[in-house]
Amino acid sequence: MEHKNINVKLKVWRQKNSNDKGTFETYDAKNISQEMSFLEMFDVLNEELIAEGKDPIAFDHDCREGICGMCSMYINGRPHGPWEANTTCQLHMRAFNDGDTIVVEPWRANSFPVIKDLMVDRSAFDRIIQAGGYISVNTGNAVDANALPVDKAKADAAFAAAACIGCGACVAACKNSSAMLFVSAKVAHLNQLPQGEPEKNTRVLNMIAQMDKEGFGACTNTGACEAVCPKEISLTNIARLNADYAVASLTATK
Repeated sequence: MEHKNINVKLKVWRQKNSNDKGTFETYDAKNISQEMSFLEMFDVLNEELIAEGKDPIAFDHDCREGICGMCSMYINGRPHGPWEANTTCQLHMRAFNDGDTIVVEPWRANSFPVIKDLMVDRSAFDRIIQAGGYISVNTGNAVDANALPVDKAKADAAFAAAACIGCGACVAACKNSSAMLFVSAKVAHLNQLPQGEPEKNTRVLNMIAQMDKEGFGACTNTGACEAVCPKEISLTNIARLNADYAVASLTATK
């Protein structure tokens, strides 16, 4: 592969806090290696801004390996940028051409208020998990690996759902800012396992109730969430969540 350096123009959303109106500001990123990740390009730009005595661009990041879900950016109208099944930190500058204009925004959702610039507060997801995204167990000796038989198909489906990294791209892509794909993944990876069976109904009811409380919208059934999910979480999980919710609602004790 030919190694090239490119020059790009960045239109970046700058916002001091959640109360600030915010605006786009334009920057020229020059002599950028196409082998750089998108976040590394921002590192270079921020070093230049700091050297000029300007405020660097705030953005979330942590592992930079596509695992933690922190690097939430809307790039040219798509969460995490143009590549499929990819997080922002895994996006490289070879996805762009010399002279391109790249528009970068934070997630746009009322339930994800802007902290500063490209950083948003996704603690709403944490509160949904706290409402039921766990299994209550007594601590003690570890159970033998084969003590609880698990159906292979269910184990695979649970594993696929557990791949969700909670980045919020599904919410950002949805015109209703729905969190159904996230909630369904967190419910599915527990409800399909025998360890999650005892709390199955209360888990579904409590997590959906918390999702509604946080102000997320209803599912649009358009599939935009699945299309932009970096871990390719399936819409099948939403169908499963709706079925579990219907059963839990009918059997819930008043």
